[in-house]
Amino acid sequence: MPTGRGAGLWPVLRRPWLAAPLCLALVLLVADRLFPLPLPGDDLARVVLAEDGTPLWRFADGDGVWRYPVSPDEVSPYYLEALLTYEDRWFYQHPGVNPLALGRAAWQNLRGGRVLSGGSTLSMQVARLLDPHARSYVGKLKQLWRTLQLEWHLSKEEILGLYLNRAPFGGTLQGVAAASWSYLGKSPANLTRAEAALLAVLPQAPSRLRPDRYPERAQAARDKVLKRLASFEVWPHAAIADALQEPVLLAPRQEPRLAPLLARRLNTPGSPPLIRTTVDAALQRRLEELLLGWRARLPERTSAAILVVEQPSMAVRAYLGSVDIGDGKRFGHVDMISALRSPGSTLKPFLYGMALDAGLIHSESLLQDVPRRYGDYRPGNFAAGFSGAVSASEALATSLNLPAVQLLEAYGPKRFAGELRSAGVPLALPPLAEPNLALILGGAGSRLEQLVGGYSAFARGGRAARLRFQPEDGLLERRLLSPGAAWIVRRILSGQARPDRDPRAQLVQRPSLAWKTGTSYGFRDAWAIGVAPRHVIGIWIGRPDGTPVPGQFGLASAAPLLLQVHDLLSNRDSQRGLGVPADPQPTAVGVAAICWPLGQPLAKADTNCRRQRFAWTLHGTTPPTLQALDQPLGLGLREPLWLSAAGLRVAANCPGAEPHELLLWPAALEPWLPRAERRSARLPASDPACPPHGTALVAPLSIVGVSQGDRLRRPAGSAEPLRLRLSALGGAGRRWWFVNGQPLGETAAEADFNHAFTRRGRYQLSVLDQSGQTARLEFSVGE
Repeated sequence: MPTGRGAGLWPVLRRPWLAAPLCLALVLLVADRLFPLPLPGDDLARVVLAEDGTPLWRFADGDGVWRYPVSPDEVSPYYLEALLTYEDRWFYQHPGVNPLALGRAAWQNLRGGRVLSGGSTLSMQVARLLDPHARSYVGKLKQLWRTLQLEWHLSKEEILGLYLNRAPFGGTLQGVAAASWSYLGKSPANLTRAEAALLAVLPQAPSRLRPDRYPERAQAARDKVLKRLASFEVWPHAAIADALQEPVLLAPRQEPRLAPLLARRLNTPGSPPLIRTTVDAALQRRLEELLLGWRARLPERTSAAILVVEQPSMAVRAYLGSVDIGDGKRFGHVDMISALRSPGSTLKPFLYGMALDAGLIHSESLLQDVPRRYGDYRPGNFAAGFSGAVSASEALATSLNLPAVQLLEAYGPKRFAGELRSAGVPLALPPLAEPNLALILGGAGSRLEQLVGGYSAFARGGRAARLRFQPEDGLLERRLLSPGAAWIVRRILSGQARPDRDPRAQLVQRPSLAWKTGTSYGFRDAWAIGVAPRHVIGIWIGRPDGTPVPGQFGLASAAPLLLQVHDLLSNRDSQRGLGVPADPQPTAVGVAAICWPLGQPLAKADTNCRRQRFAWTLHGTTPPTLQALDQPLGLGLREPLWLSAAGLRVAANCPGAEPHELLLWPAALEPWLPRAERRSARLPASDPACPPHGTALVAPLSIVGVSQGDRLRRPAGSAEPLRLRLSALGGAGRRWWFVNGQPLGETAAEADFNHAFTRRGRYQLSVLDQSGQTARLEFSVGE
């Protein structure tokens, strides 16, 4: 008798009826370890889904196959009943192999002399899908082994899930969900009985039964399934009779080809097989069709982008990063929603809102649209010319550049850029560069998605928010403006800049679309961003390679597309019975009657109230007119005077002298003011009997038309001289003009002085007025 370690096994070995099962189990365990079950891994096949589950875009695996993973509880019960009844009635009872089915199939094959029935269970079919084998006895044994492994390692629900996602349905389709969306255009959860029977039978011969190619074969196979269901009384006979009468109706075959650039953006390493988004598939499809229709209207090699975001949730409902991803000539593969571009004038609404919050302006504050120079920076308006005195609301609504630069100078470029960065709208600057006044005219980089997130503040009580591309993305919002400032700016952008003629009037009609356009330097980027009742819409048009497109600007190029998208959204809301949501006036917003030039309340009969306007205000404050910081022409808006009983200007110690205050327009506005509003006309005459002390109230003299240190060039390739039109602001009486100390001419106080400079070199230009004031500057002329 054996002794030692083997002594414990001796009783078992002496009983073969115990040893055989133990050895078999040991062999199976070793075989399972040596030949593990080839469960599918991540083959990088992905489907990008709309919010309702509609496939937007697909990324196939290495074999070009795409699938839409689902679990059994996400599939119509009709399909599961049809599948199990037709393929494997005892799926939940057998251990993976049905001996009765195998025996019946073997008997039928022997009697017929050929293969008439396979007898395979669903588990066996899954085993063949995971590890294909030859149609031989060895191959059949391999399939049985893999089936036993499946049943050993996985639950019935897991095996069924593998079948639902791996069964072939013809072409590059695998899985019932991919087939349902491709053939029927619907979710597998919504299948009818007839459709369920059709999809249940297709994997038996996916190429021969493809309903898009062989509808008669497919219908015959479907009817066979329905009759099997009738024989087993799985469904009511009346329902089966109706299903048999239903023809095979297929949806137009549409591969998932929506929002490709968003799909590419979200398909990152580690992404799940189903990438869910917040996109509205119907809206995305409609806008892609709209943009394709616009392609013929766009210049050659020009692309466009559309971004639609729902305001309350910040969910992205439509994402069109280019005209067509397949259009190589238009750089369709470049996503212009995330591209860094010059924002043009689209930053101006942020500045006006911040200035309102800072107490620098109200909606009708007087700003100056006049020529200015800041060192080497000399901004101009998009349209040639200047308007002189403008209100803040008018300057914003018409996108004037000079008032915006004046406002940014007062607010501070660094402060402005910092506020935007804190709210999620960072501005990109060149290395080592600091924010400057050029920011407000597009002198920095931004992205369409960030601008849209910033513009959402005008509809969300001043809170800007980051865009949500996927349902699991949290809502991240930051304060950018106060609710009142955001509301006022939105009113201005929607064409309701002025409250009403009556300052006691209540809220006027609700705004429909508040929008702003922008054009970058050199016509490279055309923008239009709109805040609709429920959405924020962003439009960009231009060449992705940055090449200028002359004549392309926001109002002419991007605004028409914006308005078309807004009309489409409005019609959708009307069809759904959605009215315009309420837009209550914040409690901090009020209305005040103010007067120019001071910009503060005055009685209308007051002689210093030169123009009365009604303004939106914050917290009841009416800040005075904002003076430009570097214009030496101003003597101040308030000028103290002593007047006699006859209204003449006198010295303070004259008998009967009464103190008065004269409110004057900023001196830089003089050329654009009516003569009756200019300083010389507003200033009362002096009383010769008791004249005021000191010099007359005259603005300092200044030359307009050329600036100190300018380097001017004659027209390229031309022998023509450089012609300049000059004028003088301030001063009094006639002007005498000198170049390099030599007298050239004489003009009236309001007249221009025109002169042609024929030679290259440096010039000294001087002007003398009748009061004895002089102004002088130097500039140069080159080729």
